Amino acid sequence: MSGITTGNNTSTVITNIGELMTQDLEHRVLKDAAVVIEGERIAWMGSSADAPSADEKIDAGGRAVLPGWVDSHSHLVFAGDRTAEFEARMAGESYSAGGIAVTTGATRSVSDEELTRLVRERVAEAVSQGTTYLESKTGYGLDVENEARSARIAAAEVDEVTYLGAHLVPAGADAEEYTDLVCGPMLDAVLPHVRWADVFCERGAFTEDQSRRVLTAARNAGLGLRVHGNQLGEGPGVALAVEFAAASVDHVNYLSDKDVAALAETWAGWDPATGAGTKGTVATCLPACDLSTRQPLAPGRELIDAGVQIALAANCNPGTSYTSSMAFCVTTAVLQMHLSVHEAVRAATYGGALALGRESGNDVDGERAVGSLAVGHRADLHMLKAPSATHLAYRPGIPLTHSVWRAGVRVV
Repeated sequence: MSGITTGNNTSTVITNIGELMTQDLEHRVLKDAAVVIEGERIAWMGSSADAPSADEKIDAGGRAVLPGWVDSHSHLVFAGDRTAEFEARMAGESYSAGGIAVTTGATRSVSDEELTRLVRERVAEAVSQGTTYLESKTGYGLDVENEARSARIAAAEVDEVTYLGAHLVPAGADAEEYTDLVCGPMLDAVLPHVRWADVFCERGAFTEDQSRRVLTAARNAGLGLRVHGNQLGEGPGVALAVEFAAASVDHVNYLSDKDVAALAETWAGWDPATGAGTKGTVATCLPACDLSTRQPLAPGRELIDAGVQIALAANCNPGTSYTSSMAFCVTTAVLQMHLSVHEAVRAATYGGALALGRESGNDVDGERAVGSLAVGHRADLHMLKAPSATHLAYRPGIPLTHSVWRAGVRVV
């Protein structure tokens, strides 16, 4: 192949890649590979020996390259600290949703500038570890003014914003009146800044009926839907997510056989080999949260075996999962959830993209796919200080990020 013509876009060729784990529809893993980045896109992939020339050349030195992590579930817009709650939980106290109120008070008390600084620092921390596409929720404002502020700040700092006014009923508020607020004035206030809506359908948070009202209002407003469900016990979260054709249901620690079958049925009309057909509801597993709350790990192996598409996400939040390490989630999924390395990396890249509706798109579509590596997709690359992705689980706890490209720009 001849040299890449770039026009106004500079081009970079990365050669001598020991293992290129594409996580594309064909699940290709290329050895001794090369990638050409042109602007924000992947322009070429193939054998290192056949790599075209480019404006810049980088020798990977035999290191592995995989797609940047796609973290489809986080709560980055917050202030304050809940170390004492964590210590108490580690000493034997059980987790309940009530700690959210502590963070709400702290978040409301800081300035826009301070809250923006905190979010920006958390995004930078995630990117430094290989995350290149990031969702964040609101949910620590819990009144019209502060939820709108959280949505506005998040929209300026992350890739996808989810409205989570239905995180917890604030202390002293009537649950039915607050649900009306979430479905009405609060929804209207955040709408210019968000693409998704979520509800915490769990004991101590929102009932099935209240959750249904929230999801109905959000759907009528044109938002995509997500559900926090089945975290603290079996409940209606999964069934609601299926009923509303939600893009994802997250946590999924406690699943009945009926829940697993219902999620699997949502994927019956989708072809994983081509990406064609109607997508189902992604089951998003949050292993760092599971360990911190001492809940059973989500049954990722069972879900995959049943035909459910899963995602892994960090769930960075101050109460139950104060980490943005997607590598930690991948390691846990392999060592404790019985996923293969390829399955775990796929769940943390392509699976997250599926949950956010960003798994497809190329030069023709205009909106470039994330979470997988193919020509025309967004150039989000994560180079490891290791010859293969297997080292993520083989060397647990070791920081293995060497370099990161986000939309074609080297950021680490």
